[in-house]
Amino acid sequence: MRNILLLVLALCLLLPGMTSAGEAHVIVVEGPIGPVAARFISQEIERAEDAAAVCLVIELDTPGGLDTSMRDIIQSILASRVPVVLYVSPSGARCASAGVFIAMSADAVGMTPGTSIGAAHPVTIGEAEVDDDTMDKIVNDSASYIKSLAAKRGRNEEWAESAVRESATATAEEALELGIIDVVVDDLAGLLEAVDGMEIDEVKGGTLDTGDVTVKKIQMGLRYRLLNILSNPNVAYMLMILGFYGLFFELSNPGSIFPGVLGAIFLVLAFFSFQMLPINYAGVLLILLAVAFFITEIWVTSGGLLTIGGAVAMFLGSLMLIESPLPYLKISLKVIIPAVIATAGFFAFAVGAGLRAQRRKPATGREGLIGEEGVATTDIDRTGQAFIHGELWTVASSERIAKGEAVVVVSMKGLKPEVMPAGSHEEPGRRD
Repeated sequence: MRNILLLVLALCLLLPGMTSAGEAHVIVVEGPIGPVAARFISQEIERAEDAAAVCLVIELDTPGGLDTSMRDIIQSILASRVPVVLYVSPSGARCASAGVFIAMSADAVGMTPGTSIGAAHPVTIGEAEVDDDTMDKIVNDSASYIKSLAAKRGRNEEWAESAVRESATATAEEALELGIIDVVVDDLAGLLEAVDGMEIDEVKGGTLDTGDVTVKKIQMGLRYRLLNILSNPNVAYMLMILGFYGLFFELSNPGSIFPGVLGAIFLVLAFFSFQMLPINYAGVLLILLAVAFFITEIWVTSGGLLTIGGAVAMFLGSLMLIESPLPYLKISLKVIIPAVIATAGFFAFAVGAGLRAQRRKPATGREGLIGEEGVATTDIDRTGQAFIHGELWTVASSERIAKGEAVVVVSMKGLKPEVMPAGSHEEPGRRD
């Protein structure tokens, strides 16, 4: 019994040394900083806190993004109870615009060789020109904000301000030399080793303890991946166009159900996507006007003017739809031009088919017999019988026609075709 107690005591003494130093949560954020990225990062900071993780590492590659989303991320990082380490990776990645502000707020910052940081000059959202005084206020506000973040983390305030005012940039090695970042390392393992023991805020433990941690890589869940796809301006635009198509087919063929249901789903997804994008509603109205023009062309013959007007309105509305000068927040012309051409072409084809159907000689009913040729089965003297269009008809004629002679229908008198000898009538007339 005594030996068992000694063994248990020895195991208890050895157990602390056998336990892991903790977990380092690692997430990857690529592309523009928007509402989806802000929600994902904030959520993972909370999860890291709940799991008592040693730190949260954000592997970042971004060209920038929305100011509101950037500030949401920064507030989450500053309020976090676990250290947040930002790592610009992989080689060739960049940390530009809004990414620079986020880097300045992180507890530690590392970069992979071959990456860059900088160019944080603010860009106004919208097509309208901003006067110099307003732009100066925006720049001054951004400069003071990034300086306060750099000062809080002990980074180079002068360079941070120049990144905003002069769009200054730096390579990984230059950033380390200028005191913008903390380490330049080749991989995640090197990052965790390099920042081990680095001093941080007392509220987060005073120092980073990442020397012997278990790396837990967290993938973006299906929900966030879907939201990320929907936040793409090109995807949102195509969903809206497909939604209009679906509703048009349903209205054109009531009771089809499937096109209407699919169109409604596409439109709901499109307008959900628009909530995450800087939308110009003048662009939306122009696209709606274009759809109205296209549909009206089907019932009102305008010689193609409504189709042309619809194509122009749709093109201009598509260009104006996303209200941002940032290229990654705009709809690509490679998407707009084919969509406009396809839509205009479809409605032009539909209108043309409708006009051709209206002008086509009736193939059924009384009018369908006019112009048909047949053979007299009896002598026709004012009235008689003839075999026309596979049927035996009682016919009338103002001329005498012998049995077996070819006849052609020139008009209808009630339910009785009026015929003439085929040889004496080159172009049958039409009388309703």
